[in-house]
Amino acid sequence: MEMQRVWAVYFSGTGTTEKVVTRMAKIAAEDLGAEYKTFCFNLPKDREGELSFGPGDLVIFGTPVYAGRVPNLLLPYIRDKVKGNGALAVPVSLFGNRNFDDGLIELRNVLEADGFHTVAGGAFVGEHSFSRTLGAGRPDAQDMALVEELAHKTAEKVKGLERAPEIPAYVAGCAPIRPYYTPRDRHGEPIKDFLKAKPVTDSDKCVKCGLCARLCPMAAIDPNDVSSVVGKCIKCCACVKKCPKGAKYFDHEGYLYHQHELEELYARRADSEIFIEM
Repeated sequence: MEMQRVWAVYFSGTGTTEKVVTRMAKIAAEDLGAEYKTFCFNLPKDREGELSFGPGDLVIFGTPVYAGRVPNLLLPYIRDKVKGNGALAVPVSLFGNRNFDDGLIELRNVLEADGFHTVAGGAFVGEHSFSRTLGAGRPDAQDMALVEELAHKTAEKVKGLERAPEIPAYVAGCAPIRPYYTPRDRHGEPIKDFLKAKPVTDSDKCVKCGLCARLCPMAAIDPNDVSSVVGKCIKCCACVKKCPKGAKYFDHEGYLYHQHELEELYARRADSEIFIEM
């Protein structure tokens, strides 16, 4: 099949999904002699209108994995406003060194329901949004070599297709999709109010530049008072990791317990994985 365009489409709070998806799309576009295009849906304004593709498009579509799934507050946009119209797609998940669980297969299923034909898939390790030590430096050179391998193989597969495949690409995961991963305390009980945890601001460090409010994917931070988190926080940690003064942090006891537990239990190097049948 001939592709006119290869798209990098992604949500990426701290940049790891962007790094993987854009690299893969650029290589595939070069191999296919197609135009390279990007669309980032990090901000609320980017998710207001429909995003439509067609048979001449190959879309490398990436999201992070939150609690083993596609982030639930992003699902309405991906499900209702992204239209495949027969385009080919590669679902890509970024996970924080624990496990991608059903994040990749869920993304594949949603894209198929949106009218895409999936041809491959990949799950790659990125530094965990909660931590600077869990998956630190990932995706690294070894991960990116796998990204490039998937890009080349995807382009090769697309070139050999006579028509869009009717069967979804195989990726790891369960059917039906499992529930979201639940953070638990030392007694095995769900951590109380974990979802309500919000970043706080160190007033001695904050210079009120407003960058955190501009970056927040949920527009949850009040631009007139950045110490006030008035909306839902999805724990993407864009405000924490991108603050130039290090003024944002979490102090919620349950959040910190979960963060430290993850850092202790999953300090080993998790493997990135690619899925493609030639």
